[in-house]
Amino acid sequence: MIIGDFADSVVRQVEAVGQTVTGVFSEPVIRLGVTGLARAGKTVFITSLVANLLDRARMTGLVAQADGRIVTAYLQPQPDDTVPRFEYESHLAALTSAAPHWPDSTRAVSELRLSLKVRPSGLLSGMQGPRVVHLDIVDYPGEWLLDLGLMDRSYAEWSLDMLARIEHRAQAAEFLSAAQAAHGKESWEEPDAQALARAYTGYLEAARKAGYSDLTPGRFLLPGEMAGSPALTFAPLPVEDKPGRKSLYREMERRFEAYKSKVAKPFFRDHFSRIDRQVVLVDALGAIHKGPRAVEDLRQTLSDILEAFSPGRNSFLSRLLLGQRVEKILFAATKADHLHHSQHGALSAIMQALVRDAVDRARFAGAETQAMAIASLRATVEETLSHEGRALDCVRGTLLEPDGTRGRKAAMYPGELPEDPARLLNPARQGQEAWLDGDYALMSFAPGVLRLKPGEGPPHIRLDRAAQFLLGDRL
Repeated sequence: MIIGDFADSVVRQVEAVGQTVTGVFSEPVIRLGVTGLARAGKTVFITSLVANLLDRARMTGLVAQADGRIVTAYLQPQPDDTVPRFEYESHLAALTSAAPHWPDSTRAVSELRLSLKVRPSGLLSGMQGPRVVHLDIVDYPGEWLLDLGLMDRSYAEWSLDMLARIEHRAQAAEFLSAAQAAHGKESWEEPDAQALARAYTGYLEAARKAGYSDLTPGRFLLPGEMAGSPALTFAPLPVEDKPGRKSLYREMERRFEAYKSKVAKPFFRDHFSRIDRQVVLVDALGAIHKGPRAVEDLRQTLSDILEAFSPGRNSFLSRLLLGQRVEKILFAATKADHLHHSQHGALSAIMQALVRDAVDRARFAGAETQAMAIASLRATVEETLSHEGRALDCVRGTLLEPDGTRGRKAAMYPGELPEDPARLLNPARQGQEAWLDGDYALMSFAPGVLRLKPGEGPPHIRLDRAAQFLLGDRL
């Protein structure tokens, strides 16, 4: 263990002891991590969850609310002074305005504290007054979580894996040509490294649009203030046996290690290691719409993500967490409002199947997991239409145009998801290019105009059940 890792371990031990002692004498805190891959709806999830915890008429599935034990809920200043505040008010305004629109997506780590005053239950209910439970919500991009897979790997191992994964993807053709041309290059200048990194980033952007999920390093698509820095200016190259000391390969290797130590490691140390409940949002419908290869890529990516919750499978994480673990993990298939409620069970089963292998391999050391289909904000209504003598269960909403504007109202029949998830996962594992028994349609809907009564949060599907799983035992 190097000196830096040893120092981090000592700091984590001191923090762990401090949290244990403080938790006995002060108000309890639940740190809820919210993450997901692109287009999964992290910002809308947090905004709707907070709005529905402040105005709880639609949260009947949250037992503490159903029992009338939540006295009040209110926002407070967050405890971490160096982390940007989640812009709850502006995001809620976007969803509830006269011309509602989806808020901007997650670009970096942000945090929000919601405090709930709760009456105790059981024997203590008549002996103690209400207590305050703080919910610290930490929002971060799921792509950053994938970087955990880099921490115990060498540049050569990562390069071999990434080049093998993208070898047959049309989106990678230009980059693969550039990588092959750079193989064995001993003489190079900075524009050469920058051009290679741009080509790789271009592949990542195209792959994300095509529905792929294994997009590492995670910061390449969300560079922020580090855009153009050497730590974000590298790419995988074909492995060389004896590269020269000043070769391009050696420089890519050096920058890969700098990315791990200067970019990825601080995130896991400062944010991820402090989370005790986690929700992973997944756009499973979007992957199904893209086809079998996107579904298989999603399954593999979820497996990679789940390694972040299994310290024993990653020595870096074992040193960092020192026995601490995430207690509960919810895998939520979002956009359930794009399906008639009669298909929600099938979507939940597909979500469970996507993570089953990964959960079995991860050996969570006691973490409780659950999968469900949700809609953080319901943007559609259900209706049944007749087509060629057949009744079709559809959803109707306002279409979202490619430029982000609101379009016409339309009804969608997405196709019938199979009750047996294997009918999707088997063709995906086999690498089929298209579904043999039909296509699955998907439209993008804009948020509907909301007319909320006093005490009501935004309409949703199973957000209250998600909250009960994640928070109920602590309320």
